[in-house]
Amino acid sequence: MTDEPGRVERIDAITFATVEMAESVAFYEALGFTIAFGDTAASFVTLQSGICFVNLWLVEAEVFPSSWWGRTIFHVDDVDDMYQRAVSAGLSPEDEPKDAPWGERFFPIQDPSGHDLSFAKKLAS
Repeated sequence: MTDEPGRVERIDAITFATVEMAESVAFYEALGFTIAFGDTAASFVTLQSGICFVNLWLVEAEVFPSSWWGRTIFHVDDVDDMYQRAVSAGLSPEDEPKDAPWGERFFPIQDPSGHDLSFAKKLAS
């Protein structure tokens, strides 16, 4: 493994779209996940099991599942460096890096097939 800056460290979480938050949360809780952020009344919930995270994003029934399936999250050592690498390579991230209320700095981008990706790093507590 290389120690070059801007490398991906691991896949941290996957984000799934849902039209029924309470039902989806109950499903993952039944599998041993616990809520780490949000609650069943929220539009975004993070559940955790060990070092694995599942995010649930509430979407309208009209857009599910055809326009958004979810997002894969890659944790990186430096979000801003990864963003600059993407821009320098001619890629088009959907937004600049920002700090999210759930405790991560991230930016979203789509791959050529339309898969949603996020490059993120936990914010210092």
